[in-house]
Amino acid sequence: MKKYDIIAIGTGSATSIVSAALTQNDAFPKVAVIEKDIPGGICLTRGCIPSKMLLYPAELIAHTDNAKELGIDIHIKKVDFSYIMKRMRYHIGKEIDQIKQGFSNSPHIDFYNEAGTFIDEYTMRVGDEKIQADKFILCSGSRPTIPPIKGLDDVEYLTSESFLQLKSLPKSITIIGGGYIAAEYGFFLSRMGSEVTIIGRNKQFVPGEEEQISDLLLKKLSKHMKIFTGHEVVSVGSKGKNKIVKAVGKDGDEINIKSHEILVAAGRTSNSDILKPGKTGVKTDKKGWIMVNDHLETSKPGIWALGDAIGKHMFKHVANYEAEIVYRNAFGDGEKKKVDYHAVPHAVFTYPEVAAVGMTEEEARKRSDVMIGYSKYEDTGKGSAMGVKDYFVKVIVEEKTYRILGAHIIGPYASILIQEIVNLMYTGPENAIPIYRGMHIHPALSEVVQRAFSNLHSH
Repeated sequence: MKKYDIIAIGTGSATSIVSAALTQNDAFPKVAVIEKDIPGGICLTRGCIPSKMLLYPAELIAHTDNAKELGIDIHIKKVDFSYIMKRMRYHIGKEIDQIKQGFSNSPHIDFYNEAGTFIDEYTMRVGDEKIQADKFILCSGSRPTIPPIKGLDDVEYLTSESFLQLKSLPKSITIIGGGYIAAEYGFFLSRMGSEVTIIGRNKQFVPGEEEQISDLLLKKLSKHMKIFTGHEVVSVGSKGKNKIVKAVGKDGDEINIKSHEILVAAGRTSNSDILKPGKTGVKTDKKGWIMVNDHLETSKPGIWALGDAIGKHMFKHVANYEAEIVYRNAFGDGEKKKVDYHAVPHAVFTYPEVAAVGMTEEEARKRSDVMIGYSKYEDTGKGSAMGVKDYFVKVIVEEKTYRILGAHIIGPYASILIQEIVNLMYTGPENAIPIYRGMHIHPALSEVVQRAFSNLHSH
């Protein structure tokens, strides 16, 4: 049986911990890295990077929407879906190969490109081998949830992972799910020329966003696709080359959608059923997510978990932050550091973009007296020049202290505009005063953020 100092599960953010452990210790530890999938982690291989490489061409198309209003007559002659997909696979393929070579050629790492399963205390089975370690880093990721829909197993369907292998554009597609993945891939496919239908079970499109944001996003995206909210998919069947999706609404109305393809985008599921962390005493919740404390330690000493594996904030930037916490707590000799999720930003890369950080208005009102600030893009010089309509910034601050509690943006470059707010939420006072004091370029689009904070009112 091989014995290691560190065993890391997954080749996403856990690898930065391994790298730091190897470079910042005088004696190189003996390390095993286990990866059941393509090396590189979810973000690179089947998440953030490939999806954004697809979404940017769709965004370019979307930018032409109001060109005529600006005096420009644009005609798109061709959208080469096959090339767009091939370009994406080529770029991520190069990075995957480099990562695999790095692991395979490292004199300090044993790389196991197969599934690992706990079988006993601090003991795993990988292929035909048994391996042990004093410390484990569990960054085992997640996978697409496949809901128990009648007839789904009897038809071919796509997930967010298999979708990336498409070579030709589906003439029509039904997306089961109404969250971020459904919104982004629905936007992409509709702009490529596919007839898209989204069916979400929640009454709110992209649930979790501020309701005003979701409503406007629904309105804008509905110009290019059909979106049904508050509908539960009850069965899937086929008729000739088409697939039929049957869904029932909250009020009992029934819809039957016919399409060439189906994409299941119904959330993410834990990989604990593969990893079996319970065999070594690591506790999981009822959904299989690994349970950790504020230091990202599991219930078993010497074992830490982060990223999708813990089921909290499934964003790459959060996993990178958590990796820093785990490294300090697992290998540092100072005071242990707690995780802080008070200002976790995210974005939805549709057109319009959506970005948010912190609390919604409803959440904030439950905790303190608040003031709300609001400003439309079109009320700024740059927004007017762009000819955009309806897009806005909404901010929420604590009334007495001006501490920023949350911010929500829908419109072009939302993911960039929100960073000014995010950075202030990581200062000591976390308040909005620097936005008032800071000189904003006129007429840059960043003025819409400044104006939202200048329009604060108690409600």
